[in-house]
This record gives sequence, C-alpha cells and structure tokens, in this order.
Amino acid sequence: MGTLERNRQIVREYVDAFNQCDLDKLRSLFTPDAMIQGVLGQAPIDRALAIWRELHEAYAITLHLEETAVEENAAAARYTETGTFRKAFRGSEPTHKSYSVTAMEWFRLRDGRIAERWGARDSAAINRQLGV
Repeated sequence: MGTLERNRQIVREYVDAFNQCDLDKLRSLFTPDAMIQGVLGQAPIDRALAIWRELHEAYAITLHLEETAVEENAAAARYTETGTFRKAFRGSEPTHKSYSVTAMEWFRLRDGRIAERWGARDSAAINRQLGV
C-alpha cells in the first residue's frame, strides 16, 4: 500500500473508531505526543480521548465521511456530523433534539500515525439546532 492510500486508510480507521467511541483504537492511531486542536481548545491525546468520550455520551456523535484529500504527510476530511443531545454536557441539560452540520478535520501524519489533528465545526449552528 502506498503512502497516500495508507493515509486515506488511517482517516477511515479514525472515523470508524471515533463513531464506535473505541478509545483504545483511537489511541493506537495517534503518536504518543499527538496534539489535538478542536472547538474545546488544544490538548494532548489522553485529554482529547476523555473529551471525545464526554461528547459521545452527551451527543451520540456520528461522522459520515464525505471526502478526503491526502498528501504524503497530511490528510483532510469533510464530514456530515450528526448527533442527538441526550445527556447533560458541561452545564447544559439535554434537549433530545438532533443536529446535522458539515465538519472538517485536518491531520498531520508521522510514521503512519496521526501526530496532529485540527477539527472545525459550526458550534453555533449545532447549538441552534439543539435549542441550547
């Protein structure tokens, strides 16, 4: 498998593991020193995994991979992200409403693993759809 196809495969594995909230699999896809940047700030992988668990429990997030672009040491993905606010999250009570937005993530890859990940999604649109 060539580098570009391997990078595309890493993104697919990341999406599958994220959707299943398989934290062990997610950890295995990242370098030990990986940094994660998202709407809740920047964190090392261990802190990001804890946040992702909270998000899954509260919103039942699912990423539907729409498109990827890969380079030798980088990849980008565009998703349709969906979820339902089913459990309290950081002071907000669940509304049991669902949302759907476009989300994007960029990955820097090193030695066949994710070394950096940036995520972007429209949190204001999510909050409007969820009624919070």
